Amino acid sequence: MNARIYRDLRLRRMPRLRRSRRTFFLVVRYRVLISGQVQGVYFRDTCRRMALKRGVSGWVRNLPDGRVEAVFEGPAEGVHHLLDWTRRGPRLAVVADVAVQAEHPEGIGTFLIR
Repeated sequence: MNARIYRDLRLRRMPRLRRSRRTFFLVVRYRVLISGQVQGVYFRDTCRRMALKRGVSGWVRNLPDGRVEAVFEGPAEGVHHLLDWTRRGPRLAVVADVAVQAEHPEGIGTFLIR
């Protein structure tokens, strides 16, 4: 038997692997308190746009004491990217400190500015 024909027969008998169209990822949630010059510099709007771009849910709001509080929930990679971003903030922000606290995911479906 010709080697090429034998190889083709072997390949045809092998089962095909099915690729799943679903992608599974680890969902994480973090509450973040950002202090410094973080209000009045488009921090919340930029944060919302970054979160939507990365597929992260949650919310962000200004606090009366001048800090910004945010909750990020979603794929670990996207959430960690946002956590890194909060340490810099938008161009006009001056971030002094970022406090991060892990929480259990709650299944938030969108990202809001509160």
